[in-house]
Amino acid sequence: MTSLPPEKESSEQNKKPKGEKPSGPTFWYLLIGLIVAILLWSWVNENGHANELTFGKFVQGLKSGEFNSQNVHELRLGLEYITFQDQPKAKSADEEAASAEPENSTTEASNASEVDSSSNGNSVADSSDTEETAEAMKRFRIPVGGISPQDLDKLTDLLEEAGIDYTGTSPQTEWGTVFSIMLMAAVVLIFIVFLRRMGGPGQAMSFGRSRGRLMAEDDVKVTFDDVAGIDEAVEELREVVEFLRTPGKYQALGGRIPRGVLLVGPPGTGKTLLAKAVAGEAGVPFFSLSGSDFVEMFVGVGAARVRDMFAQAVQKSPSIIFIDELDALGKTRGSGMPGGHDEREQTLNALLVEMDGFSSDQSVIVMGATNRPETLDPALMRPGRFDRHVLVDRADYKGREKILQVHAQKIKMDDDVDLKRIAKLTPGFVGADLANLVNEAALLAARANKSAVSMVEFEEGIERVVAGLEKSSRLIQEDEKLRVAYHECGHALVASSLPQTDPVHKISIIPRGFGALGYMLQRPEDDRHLITQTELENRICVALGGIAAEELFFDETSSGPQNDLEQSTSMARRMVMEFGMSPKLGRVNYRESKRSPFLQGVSQSSAEFAHSEQTLREIDLEVRRIIDEAMETAREIVRSQKNVLEEMTQELLKKEVMNSDELKTILDRYKTGPQLKPGTSVAKRSGEAPAPGEETPEARKQGTDE
Repeated sequence: MTSLPPEKESSEQNKKPKGEKPSGPTFWYLLIGLIVAILLWSWVNENGHANELTFGKFVQGLKSGEFNSQNVHELRLGLEYITFQDQPKAKSADEEAASAEPENSTTEASNASEVDSSSNGNSVADSSDTEETAEAMKRFRIPVGGISPQDLDKLTDLLEEAGIDYTGTSPQTEWGTVFSIMLMAAVVLIFIVFLRRMGGPGQAMSFGRSRGRLMAEDDVKVTFDDVAGIDEAVEELREVVEFLRTPGKYQALGGRIPRGVLLVGPPGTGKTLLAKAVAGEAGVPFFSLSGSDFVEMFVGVGAARVRDMFAQAVQKSPSIIFIDELDALGKTRGSGMPGGHDEREQTLNALLVEMDGFSSDQSVIVMGATNRPETLDPALMRPGRFDRHVLVDRADYKGREKILQVHAQKIKMDDDVDLKRIAKLTPGFVGADLANLVNEAALLAARANKSAVSMVEFEEGIERVVAGLEKSSRLIQEDEKLRVAYHECGHALVASSLPQTDPVHKISIIPRGFGALGYMLQRPEDDRHLITQTELENRICVALGGIAAEELFFDETSSGPQNDLEQSTSMARRMVMEFGMSPKLGRVNYRESKRSPFLQGVSQSSAEFAHSEQTLREIDLEVRRIIDEAMETAREIVRSQKNVLEEMTQELLKKEVMNSDELKTILDRYKTGPQLKPGTSVAKRSGEAPAPGEETPEARKQGTDE
């Protein structure tokens, strides 16, 4: 797992050079829309204010003289409307000049004789023009739809008798023509924009097209040098890279390409990054998509997308198809309600056929990633489809150090930062956790206005990842703080008094996370892969140490140790039902659950008990026995070292936080170390030597929860 450079996910048809601004279609869309709006306003302004008049009233007005040649101008007889206005249109400057020429050709004598009268007339005309322009011109519109031709003929006779000029047609204005053209253009433009938003004219209804993102060989910049901490997985995939580079070398010997590679591992271990590194090393196109991309509301779409995805990959071969979260697509068929998964099963069937379908000379490799391999269909896991199963597990101590080195290149660090020590303090962390840790440390340093990240920020970042955000502003009453301090010191004292327990790293009574009023943090010295019965029993004792301290000093317990009881009961039940660590019930696994053959994950189905009621009762009694013995051991340790617990608590109340060095100073003063109290069940096995473990234990936190 390592840092991921910025992705450049773009298809070939949509890829644009860097820095290129968007072309001008957006500007033209806005311009055309503005023109259409102006034309629409002009048309409404011209035709939207016409007064409606009935045909009968107009005929009566002509007969009575209400409408005559003085107030009816520019009358047009149309097929649907008769239009006219009560005033003539104002003459233009050219028309006025043309009409003025005959007047200028008159004799000077007549002009001189009429100078006074013309002056008076001009003044009167000017005043009348002013009055006429002051009045708004009225337009009238008469609907004639359904009027008989005989009535229209009678109307024309009345117009001729009244001396009203009219035209037999109603020609369309230039504005109307332009408006009609622009309206059609706007409709076409909207349709084009809609098609482009849907993916083009060929994709408007193409639900069956694959949603895979094509990353060209030049776009994938990740290589195996960017992958750290999973060296075994990298070596397993180098052969795949070699085949993609030189497929002819293997085909000449009759070798068959590895059809598929399944990357299995916990979340955050770098499965997706590893797939990109394979594509970057081989220099081939990389199709990336998720298992949920095949899910659609329409029947048959998922299978069509599978076929289209493989068709595109074959055209670009040699290429890689990477399906992330494969369990969303490849779950075991027939595992649900009858008829409830037909569409998903059809999609899976299409994938099975395509992975078996392309010939051996087509260099297309399918890579899948999942953290739930036990849910995948057996037909998908068989050789010939996913030939290689590569485990991408949590990194060990050296792997974590390499991952930290990769991520630490991005930040400025002080000289006191020891990545080896940080790697030892983070057992069980995956690559994503370590990347988050480095980022948290950088944010903490920036918050403190520091120029570089120091070891203090890294240790604080580890606590934030493990225990949660510190809530120093939360107000706690003094009696509650005293109870929390005794509780956490009880955990630390029991952990320091028993062998084969992880050393105490820190004790705090500052609230953190969701409801934790305090915590005691333990860190293993080395990576462990197995755990013995003695270690499990001692861990239960440590979990119950806080309850024993509360009982000793307060004569009663509180609701705080709820999480401690959950952890101790869970460990005791697993000892009896899964590990066969009960002498009464024998070496039998009583929990029939399906767990991943690759991962140490949680059971994917509820446990099924095929046991009698008597057996279940004996299981409960054995769990109770283990808890009671561990509780008695914790009580004996706390009672015998009451003075040590008192001093630890007082020191913790003063400082609120104690590290391992301060705790060691108090324990050395009383010469308290790993020891066993006589009479306990643990003392009988005091001679057992610790064995290296298998379970990758994460940092354990004993806390007081509200």
